[in-house]
Amino acid sequence: MTSSNTLKYLVSRRVVQLLVMLLLFGGNYWGWTVLRGNLSQSLLFGTVPFADPYAVLQLLAAGGLLAANTLLGSLITVVAYGLLGGRTFCAWVCPMNPVTDLANWLARRLGWNKGQKGKIFSRSSRYGVLIVSLVLSFVLGVAAFEAISPIAMLHRGVVFGMGAGWMFVLAVFLFDLAVQRNGFCGHLCPLGAFYSLISPLSLMRVQHDHDKCTSCMDCVKVCPENEILELVGKSSGSVLDGVCTNCGRCIEVCHDDALRFNLRKQAMSLESGGS
Repeated sequence: MTSSNTLKYLVSRRVVQLLVMLLLFGGNYWGWTVLRGNLSQSLLFGTVPFADPYAVLQLLAAGGLLAANTLLGSLITVVAYGLLGGRTFCAWVCPMNPVTDLANWLARRLGWNKGQKGKIFSRSSRYGVLIVSLVLSFVLGVAAFEAISPIAMLHRGVVFGMGAGWMFVLAVFLFDLAVQRNGFCGHLCPLGAFYSLISPLSLMRVQHDHDKCTSCMDCVKVCPENEILELVGKSSGSVLDGVCTNCGRCIEVCHDDALRFNLRKQAMSLESGGS
């Protein structure tokens, strides 16, 4: 496999993330109409609304009255990710992803993350944070996580100007670098937890071909949610767990060509035909 193939999804993700931020920035400062607003709520071509469904849930829990356009935007977002792309927001859109990816890459290079496998927070902790944030939103009357979310601070900072939010972003970077591997996105982020809950039925899946696999486990080493690759080296099949971000890193590093993206129905028909 060529070096260009080992980075094709990583480069594509960075392009998408930069393009989304550029379009939002251009909509705010230069009057572009392609995508206006921010990641919490935006308008595509001045017509199609998008809204962060998890932020909408917090606002509803806080007793907020939301416009019909906001509710429609959240529904469109849920359908788009829940049925089509799965938890792709986390790997392909979220501006925190490059920050945490850099921290985890640097930790691997420095050898700081050896043995860090959920020893502080378990991966189920993010679901606890999700529930607590909704309860606090109800009790306090504000969108609790949005008030301290480094994701919100970063994307709004890029679009409207960064204030003290850079300190929260730096804290996440240092946490992933020196404390726990994939600590924020994989163990604490309630937004990622929300998308994992609505993604089990999504069409896009990573498919594993056991006949080609040599069990080198390079894919497991780079996967930010490596527990979902338990079928590698054991059996053919598709990764059906909703926590998969479809980042493509496992596919990039697989020199056996045993992993690839496929549509859910097509992947299942191929698996049943080959059994």
